Amino acid sequence: MASLSIRPGKASDAPALSKICLLTGNAGQSAEANHKYGELIGFVYAEPYVRLPTTFAFVLEVDETKDVVGYCAGTTDTRALERAEEEQWWPSLKEKYPAEGPGKLEGTAEDEKFFKTIQKVDKAPNACVEFSPAHLHINILPEYQRQGWGRKLMDRAVRHLQEQGLDGVWLGHDPRNDNARRFYTRLGYLEVPGAPYGNMCLRFADWKSP
Repeated sequence: MASLSIRPGKASDAPALSKICLLTGNAGQSAEANHKYGELIGFVYAEPYVRLPTTFAFVLEVDETKDVVGYCAGTTDTRALERAEEEQWWPSLKEKYPAEGPGKLEGTAEDEKFFKTIQKVDKAPNACVEFSPAHLHINILPEYQRQGWGRKLMDRAVRHLQEQGLDGVWLGHDPRNDNARRFYTRLGYLEVPGAPYGNMCLRFADWKSP
């Protein structure tokens, strides 16, 4: 079994995070077959968290090869991140991936969904931000799951957010991904009151470190 460790993420990890996002992007399974432009999913759900203000990331790395095989990334201020994305992140992507008109790329049905997402990005639900300004994402390649690393990554994120004076965090998951939901439930996450299904929250007072 490979020796693994957790370290802070950095901007140069962005391609690895994007790849992990693709390899887990179909309800926990690989989404490679669903995309012609596999970079899209990482542009939306992974790379901003190591490139923009108010963000943080911790990555799971194989000691021998330095390959990144998992991550927990997020923001201390969701609305501030949304503003930074609108100013610094989405403009060039909107130009590169138009949803219609001249220059539109021919992609798969899933690509088409992401073209539209990039052009009109949904804001986080108010109920989630009212619970906590902080949110996160966590992804680990399947072969490194069920070894306790998910809880350890989450613990690093929780401790980081506590150091920033926060007392809770929320996340969203694919409603089709029952394994993810069970994982979050085991960690103490509950549904965010008043938010759409699949948004879950954790009070740090209820967190149990591994």
